[in-house]
Amino acid sequence: MKFKLLLPLLFAVPAFAQTTIKQDAAIKQMNDEVSAQNIETIVRKLVSFKTRHTLSDTTSKTTGIGAARNWIKSELEHYAATSNGRMKVEFDTFTQPAGGRIGKPTVLKNVLAILRGTDPNDTRIYMVSGHYDSRVNNVMDSASVAPGAVDDASGTAVSMEIARVMAKRSFPATIIFMAVAGEEQGLNGSTNVAKRAKAEKWNVDAMLNNDIVGNTYGMENGIQNNTNVRVFSEGVPSTVNGDARALASLINNGGENDSPSRQLARYIKEVAERYVSHLDVKMVYRRDRFLRGGDQTPFLQNGFTAVRFTEMNEDFNRQHQNIRKEKGVDYGDLPEFADYDYIQKVARMNLSVLANLAMAPAQPQNVGVSTSGLTNKTTLKWSTPETGKKPAGYYILMRETISPYWEKKIFVTGNEYTSDYSKDNYFFAVQSVDADGHESLAVYPKPIR
Repeated sequence: MKFKLLLPLLFAVPAFAQTTIKQDAAIKQMNDEVSAQNIETIVRKLVSFKTRHTLSDTTSKTTGIGAARNWIKSELEHYAATSNGRMKVEFDTFTQPAGGRIGKPTVLKNVLAILRGTDPNDTRIYMVSGHYDSRVNNVMDSASVAPGAVDDASGTAVSMEIARVMAKRSFPATIIFMAVAGEEQGLNGSTNVAKRAKAEKWNVDAMLNNDIVGNTYGMENGIQNNTNVRVFSEGVPSTVNGDARALASLINNGGENDSPSRQLARYIKEVAERYVSHLDVKMVYRRDRFLRGGDQTPFLQNGFTAVRFTEMNEDFNRQHQNIRKEKGVDYGDLPEFADYDYIQKVARMNLSVLANLAMAPAQPQNVGVSTSGLTNKTTLKWSTPETGKKPAGYYILMRETISPYWEKKIFVTGNEYTSDYSKDNYFFAVQSVDADGHESLAVYPKPIR
């Protein structure tokens, strides 16, 4: 009997580096409280209003967008009752002028649940949103039944369910849970909030938009996927558009893949996968899906950091469809076709990121990379955050220029660090961290002398 030598096979097995995952017990507990059953109840309640079209009935107590927004506000007020006065719920009311998909001047109302931060010296605001309006094939059809279970009762349910859980807790920074109107008519609701935030000088550190996050079946390809979620983030910031000097600086520094929103997307992937089992966050390097847009866009255009979450494979037989059956195919965005366990994962992802950010110290300020001389070393300098608690230290982040994700974290306690690795061959960033490991968003350095 001959024996084959199997030793080479042993060496053919790939080796993986070990990763230590440290979870905050409070964040884990909050995630455990996020309920798929509650999410389904919210979605089905929103569907019960028949249509939530932006131009639909506002006087009925049971049908139309008026009934829907009144119920959302009332439900959020129930959650706020558990906050010991920290959460306030309000309508963000404005009149959208006639034009585009708005036939006449129309009063629209966003619903905002504001969970005030406990640190009076911390001005940071974090925002999470879903749009509660719905539509069918004809975008101007305000009468037909438009259930909008996935687009976007799912995103609204994410915002509402994590508001329920987080209302009972306190955070140094402020968190705003939003349900916005008018998305299907031209991003009307989110545009109003973004403009208001800019005019009133809100210190918005990050905005998370959840739109179409409840389906796990891919039309045409038949892929069933309940483990992936896409995060869309722009590379070149919208505010650079038309600014020749800012664009030239971006090109010279190689920062096309290191915008604030791209840093937020990397942060989301790291933190969400730290807390949510069987979740793989897929970074998509564009502002939104091909030739499409969402409620994160007005925030980006007003200079804020924002991203969009969307399911991995969309079913276009559900989106913007009149309810019907043709040639054995069901059309319409009905609640029985949503995956509530998947929406629960998306909600936990949002909660993990918001909680970690709101507990963390603020970003370091004036982050720069020294250009005083030619060297193969890299010297980074920064200032202590101007708002909130003082960090316990900082992480220096490193990655090769071809890598999409940060590869190394180096802890330091001062405000300067020199690396033996060259800025010609590596990208760097700096983030604040507290004693419990909660990290701020990473800041990409600017050249300094």
